This record gives sequence, structure tokens and C-alpha cells, in this order.
Amino acid sequence: MSSRSYYQPIQEVEPYYLPQFQTIDHHLRYGDGSKGTLFSVQNSYEQYCTLESSSGNSSYPIYNSPSIVTFSSNGSPMSQPESQSCPLDLHHSPDNTYGSPMSGSCITNDASDFMQKLRELETVMLGPDSDSIDSTFQNGTYMDSPEMDSGRQILGAISRGDLKQVLIACAKAVSDNDLLMAPWLMHELRKMVSVSGEPIQRLGAYMLEGLVARLNSTGSSIYKALRCKEPASADLFSYMLILYEVCPYFKFGYMSANGAIAEAMKDEDRVHIIDFQIAQGSQWFTLIQAFAARPGGPPHIRITGIDDNTSAYARGGGLNIVGNRLSRLAKEFKVPFEFHAADVSGYDVELEHLGVRPGEAVAVNFAFMLHHMPDESVTTENYRDRLLMLVKKLSPKVVTLVEQESNTNTAAFYPRFLEALDYYTAMFESIDVTLSRDQKERINVEQHCLARDVVNIIACEGPERVERHELLGKWRLRFTMAGFRPYPLSSVVNSTIKTLLENYCDRYRLQEKDGTLFLGWMNRDLIASSAWK
Repeated sequence: MSSRSYYQPIQEVEPYYLPQFQTIDHHLRYGDGSKGTLFSVQNSYEQYCTLESSSGNSSYPIYNSPSIVTFSSNGSPMSQPESQSCPLDLHHSPDNTYGSPMSGSCITNDASDFMQKLRELETVMLGPDSDSIDSTFQNGTYMDSPEMDSGRQILGAISRGDLKQVLIACAKAVSDNDLLMAPWLMHELRKMVSVSGEPIQRLGAYMLEGLVARLNSTGSSIYKALRCKEPASADLFSYMLILYEVCPYFKFGYMSANGAIAEAMKDEDRVHIIDFQIAQGSQWFTLIQAFAARPGGPPHIRITGIDDNTSAYARGGGLNIVGNRLSRLAKEFKVPFEFHAADVSGYDVELEHLGVRPGEAVAVNFAFMLHHMPDESVTTENYRDRLLMLVKKLSPKVVTLVEQESNTNTAAFYPRFLEALDYYTAMFESIDVTLSRDQKERINVEQHCLARDVVNIIACEGPERVERHELLGKWRLRFTMAGFRPYPLSSVVNSTIKTLLENYCDRYRLQEKDGTLFLGWMNRDLIASSAWK
């Protein structure tokens, strides 16, 4: 068999899915009451502001809300309509790891305007009864306090359009349950984010939605509501396909896993592949073709597919659709084939559901799936480790693991926010080099295939937080404890992935560490692919 035949693409390829998302608008307002009343955050489930509020006539529309929080000259809050927008003055932040221009700000450089903003911030930070900022001057110099020093840093970030730092400041305020500072920063952020702007502006729009939801303790209800706002299944499928084609992440994962399986099964006559999240079944197209070209003839292939609700919705039906598709392909390439639909979730699967027969060589595939399984930090059931120990009882020849290289499982909210900001900045930047910013398809791809993950990571906790990624080091510990040992990916897999990346931007990078392949964007690892036995 040709060393590259495992990975040759076919013309019709379907993508692995990512969860879909609809953005919800949140209005910031003061509650009724006397001087000193805290902010409250009102949710509006009727209007989806992220798309509708962004002008389609401008390259960089401003994120407008029907109402905002502002301040009167004496520092008291009041609500008023917001209709302003302003041109962006692009700057670069030294903290912008990936090199994208930052969004501009509506704050001017006028000294009196700056002082007014500083008075507003003073009211937010110190309360309306605090001494005026003018009293912090003595002999023409500032008498610094830690609060005002922090405030000047925040205003500096806003004035220079450093959206990343303002997002971080807002997340810190949410983490500290600062019910004055957090809504004030959310008001400022709404003027800086845009779903058709720079990558950080686009990501910022969705991270802002997550912060608002978390502050108002509505993350779980919002996440559930979003599940009911899915696009038509055909549209969702098309968004998945676009993401699959414009970025190499899923092709990388599928190719590397297929290479490990093909190598482990090169001398086997009966192969049983158990896919714990088969999605559209597209991962197996090239592997079936590769087995068809094997010297001496193909093995008998049996694939067991385990389903999930989102994949079923996207393809418009049950696992029989996947089975029929794979059966037609196998027949075309004269490969003996069976498909077994396991009508059970990953939570409830038992050995008898998998239907392993004597004499079969078993391969198990975990592609972008295990991070959805709750672990010991969520429930005493610890479904994540339970599933690995169950799979070990099958004595598989190989187990493939493809996961996002990110640490969002057990981290507390604030470090988890920073991790998500870093990770998804790289992801959004990589999309930016392929799809233009004013392209409707790009907005749909990001909104329905990525943004819901972002909101879930930021806004939800407990069982509702289903996006629980772990770094390879933690996966290695889990697999080792379950009795597995590494099955290093071969040099053939490495060279094949390098060939794949020649079709993409040169800012993608491939690294091999201890038999594991990492695909990254510039200096950030994004996907890790490993194999075990």
C-alpha cells in the first residue's frame, strides 16, 4: 500500500461538527432606587444583538445596544438611547500575541473628555459619595491610590483601543463580583466589539455575551435557550463544511488518527472500528479507500457508530444515514463492510452495546469527544475515566485521541477566561486569513460553530459547562491510569500532515513531541493527536 494512500482526500468530504450558537443581547441598566443603587443586568431573549446591531454597510461596525448605561456630570447614572458610532483608530497592543490590529475606541484624546471619563470611573470604583477626583491633586500632582492607579490603567486601555486588556479587566471584575465596575466595562466593550471587525473584535463580541450572562447568573438558562435557536439543519451542515475546508484542524485530526489505525491494522483480516462520536462519518471515507488499495486485498471492516444530538440534527436524521453513506462508499471500492449503529450515549455505554465479536481487531476512536464527558470534578460518576477503563476491557490494538490543546476543565473562572481568550484568538485569527471579514458565511461559521463553545466556557458551571478541555499531559495521566501506554505516531503520518499543511497559510505549524503531533497557529498549540494501546 502506498504510504500516502491512507490520507488521499476524496471530492465529497463532510466535516466534524462544532456546536452552534445564537447570540443574545443584554441591556445594562440601573435598578430603581436611590443614590448608590447597584447595576442590574436585564436579559432580552427577543433580540439577537450581535448580528442585527452590527451595521452591514461598514467594514468595522460598532456594537450598538438599544440602551446603555451612561453618567451625568455629577456622577449619577442614567439610561439613554445609544446611536453613536465612530471610526476606528487601529493600534497594536504589546500583549497582542498573534499580531492583529486592535480595535479603536470612541474615547477621544481631549483632556476634558478624559477627565470626565475619569470622574465617571471614580464614581464606579469608589462610589458616588467619594471625594471628587480633583481632591486627589496636591500641588499639581496626583496623590495615587491603588484604585485610581488601576482605573487609569483601564482608561488607558480603553483610550488606545486595547480590547484584549479591557476584556481581561471586565473578566476580573466579574470574577470579583464587582457589580459596579463589571457593567461599566461591559458598556465600554459594547462600543469596541463587532462580528465583522478584527479577529479580537469578533471574538470579543461573543466573550462579552458570556460575561454578561455570567454576571447575571443566567449562563445555564442562556445556554439551554441557544440550543433551541439552531439554524436549519442544511444550513448548519454547510457551516460545518466551510469550517472543515478553510482550516486544517479537523483534517489534521482525522488524518493522524486514520494513520495510526491503518498502521495498527495493516496485517489484520477483520477490523472493528468503534467511533464514540461518529458525527457525519466523514473521517472514514479516506480510510476505507486506503484499505481498498492494500496489497493482498482489503480486510473486512465493521464500524460501530455512537451518535450525539447535534450531529443527528445537522445531518437531518439518525445513524442510518451515516451507515448507508459508508456502505455505498465501501461497495464502490469493493471493501467488505458492516455498519453497527449503537443506540446509546457515551454516558451510558456498556460493553454489550459495542457488539465486539471474537477474532476482530478493535480500534477505538475518540475524535473531539472526550472533553464533553464529565470527570471527577463534576460528578462522582466520573464518566471520563469510566469510559477509558471500559474501553481498556476491549483489549484494543489502538485507541486514537484528538483533542483541543487547552485547559478549561477544572480551572477557576478567571484563569479559564484567560485561557479561552488566548486559545480562541488564535482560532479566529486563522479563520481571518481565509474568509473575508464582511463575508456572511464567515459570520455564520463563527457564530454557529465556535461562539457557542466560547459562551459555554465563560458563562456556565457544573454539569451545564460541557466544554471541558484538558492538556495532553492530563490526558496522558488518565490513559496511563486506565492501563494504556503510548502508541507513537509514525513518520509517515508526520510527513503526510506536512503535505496537507502546504495547502494552508504558512503560519500553521506542526510539531512532534514524544510521539504526539501538535497542530498550532503561530506560537499557540491548538490540536493534539495521540494514539494508545
